[in-house]
Amino acid sequence: MSAILRQNAEELFAHELEELQKSDSGKRPANWKLTPTAAVTYLTGGKLKNGFEVTPKYIGNKRLMEIAVATLTTDRALLLYGLPGTAKSWVSEHLAAAISGDSAMIIQGTAGTGEEAIRYGWNYARLLAEGPSEKALVETPMMRGMKDGKIVRIEELTRIGADVQDTLITILSEKTLPVPELNIAVQAVKGFNVIATANNRDKGVNELSSALKRRFNTVILPVPDSIEEEIDIVKRRVESFEKVMELPAEKPALQEIRRIVTIFRELRNGVTLDGKTKIKVPSGTLSTAEAISVVNSGLAMAAYFGDGQLKATDLAAGIIGSVVKDPVQDKLVWQEYLETVVKLREEWKDIYRACREL
Repeated sequence: MSAILRQNAEELFAHELEELQKSDSGKRPANWKLTPTAAVTYLTGGKLKNGFEVTPKYIGNKRLMEIAVATLTTDRALLLYGLPGTAKSWVSEHLAAAISGDSAMIIQGTAGTGEEAIRYGWNYARLLAEGPSEKALVETPMMRGMKDGKIVRIEELTRIGADVQDTLITILSEKTLPVPELNIAVQAVKGFNVIATANNRDKGVNELSSALKRRFNTVILPVPDSIEEEIDIVKRRVESFEKVMELPAEKPALQEIRRIVTIFRELRNGVTLDGKTKIKVPSGTLSTAEAISVVNSGLAMAAYFGDGQLKATDLAAGIIGSVVKDPVQDKLVWQEYLETVVKLREEWKDIYRACREL
């Protein structure tokens, strides 16, 4: 059997979840695999009583994870909101893995997502042959989650059209999914809830109606507070990528990760880290996720087209590709940053040369 490219969180961290269940003696909500306290430990990391070390999945304010987990114990759904690349999907997946042991109950929101992707669909061959029946019904992750008492994830909720979004109102408020064609309704089992992710920066965003907003408790996931925090996130995610992809490259030096994170933070904030030089801000978000992607692509370049050691020449194309989203406006922003900031840093001469060559 071929190796799986990307395992689900509950498979990748099965050992940690198992250890947490063993040491988890508190009261669990119905159909939860862990207590709320243990679920937060799984997300933020920590040492168990038996000495077992749980790795952090979310590096940031622990209180945000406590609020998120507490929300899911109530009848309110959870909306993870923030800029692109602030680990909304990552947190959503790990919350579902910790609570339900199943992060695969997922509905991907797009401009083309219709009501049938959220509520239910039909096997039309069977429908024409036999007429409306439960056997002809095609269950969605939402319907299965309600029946099994599991967490259902909706990715990019604001990309779904407003009229389709509002099909969630009855599900979230009444915990019921009516099937009028069969004159039945699916009642949600305890343990069911919804985690949605959304951002307000992308094009094609559809605002949530006030009626739908009231059904959610919103947790805003910010960009990392400090540069050290962001470096730690990038380092951990890159190491995970290396392990899965089995790249024949050396682990990236911490200084390379630091330089990428510094570039992204400065351009994102519009000022150098020392606060002395103001910088124009590009149109892209330059998130932590983008920094991870740049280092990963640099590692691939170093492994297959270099000597296996990550260098500035391996990173240059990824940096420029992330910064220059608008070929006119962003190109000028990047060139100015290159000449007024990068060029003046003695230890960054290699990055300056590599970027100038491209």
